[in-house]
Amino acid sequence: MVRAGLLTRLLPTWRQPARIVVLGFAAAAAFGTLLLALPASTEGDDAAGPVTALFTAVSALCVTGLIVVDTPEYWSTFGELVILGLIQLGGLGIMTTASLLGLLVSRRFGLRMRLTAQTETKALDLGDVRRVVRGVITVSLLMELVVAIVLTVRFATGYGYDLGRAIYHGVFHAISAFNNAGFALYTDSLMPFATDPWICVPVILAMTAGGLGFPVWIELWRHRRRHVRWSMHTKLTLVTSAVLLVVGVVAITAAEWNNPETLGGFGVGGKLMAGVFHGAMPRTAGFNSVDVGEMESGTLLVNCILMFIGGGSAGTAGGIKVTTFVLLAFVIYSEVKGEPSTHAFGRKIPVLVQRQALTVALLSVGAVMLGTLALLTLTPFRLEQVLFETVSAFATVGLSTGITAEVGTAGHLLLALLMFLGRVGPITLASALALRDRSRRYELPEERPIVG
Repeated sequence: MVRAGLLTRLLPTWRQPARIVVLGFAAAAAFGTLLLALPASTEGDDAAGPVTALFTAVSALCVTGLIVVDTPEYWSTFGELVILGLIQLGGLGIMTTASLLGLLVSRRFGLRMRLTAQTETKALDLGDVRRVVRGVITVSLLMELVVAIVLTVRFATGYGYDLGRAIYHGVFHAISAFNNAGFALYTDSLMPFATDPWICVPVILAMTAGGLGFPVWIELWRHRRRHVRWSMHTKLTLVTSAVLLVVGVVAITAAEWNNPETLGGFGVGGKLMAGVFHGAMPRTAGFNSVDVGEMESGTLLVNCILMFIGGGSAGTAGGIKVTTFVLLAFVIYSEVKGEPSTHAFGRKIPVLVQRQALTVALLSVGAVMLGTLALLTLTPFRLEQVLFETVSAFATVGLSTGITAEVGTAGHLLLALLMFLGRVGPITLASALALRDRSRRYELPEERPIVG
């Protein structure tokens, strides 16, 4: 029986899936902007300005967390709920879209991502779409619920919040954490809870879980007793994420240990808790428990590197993704050794995938560099501050040295564009490059230029 190829039938060329993703996120951002521009969305009598509403809507939808106004002081409860809705919509949309596009790509090349049962068709039918969407929603809501319960109990028992307020704060921060958004209901983010493991640890776990990606979670569940059957993608994501987490925690904790403006003011236990928290956050949740603007220059650079790499594919984290980063590392390793091909975990990595990873990485570097140059021209801030802000926006992290509100209208529009590009760009670019693969009927004569 011939199965209906839903996406193939509706989207005859590789460009259309990417186009639909971009238009869908743009429409959602526009709708969110309109809602936040309503007088009911602000605490005062005046409605939010168009740039403020646009920036906040894009930041929430792209699960970034950069803000130009104080979230708990400026926005009303209705406005906060709009922001929360955009965060949830953005997170679910990112995971669903990336998972479906990844499945479409895998079908195109006859591979098996184990999101659904193996099939001979290269198209996605309605059953595939339903399973992916249902799986993303189930995984997301279940994890958010668990974290929300833990946070609610802590807010109620440890800080004297009444039940309604505890639930509201617990749910808001659970959704914001799992979707790697970084929005908080406190003026100074999570600095009041810097040494509280009952707040910090659930946030770290939720952020890490959301950043791994839906395909990884499905595979971990299906092969929970036989890890030898994990795919290369899952192994690359888990191992690289673990290594980067350890590197981030050790580097940031060591660099800030004696800084009196950050970790230096805590005891040993508090330093370790805050160090672990900030070692995890650049991957890319955007909460902060100490003042990022007071960090050492070296620490800011470490943050920039971790933010740019980001988290797992088809997850809520941003950046170029850990798989892109580690694939390029394997390519370099193979080239240094003089190997004719690149391998990882007992599998050969296709040259096509290597080229796609290189393209995504270099275009992302270009976007960050152009954004940094433009923001340096538009603002009076130092290079390290501007670079940090640009990487944070493009990698949809949300950490800031404190200059976001002061970069001016042009700077806000530039950062909003970077957030949008950083969120939908890598997803659509990677899928578009994969889906447009075609054979060549002839080859030109070979010649090798001098490299280096």
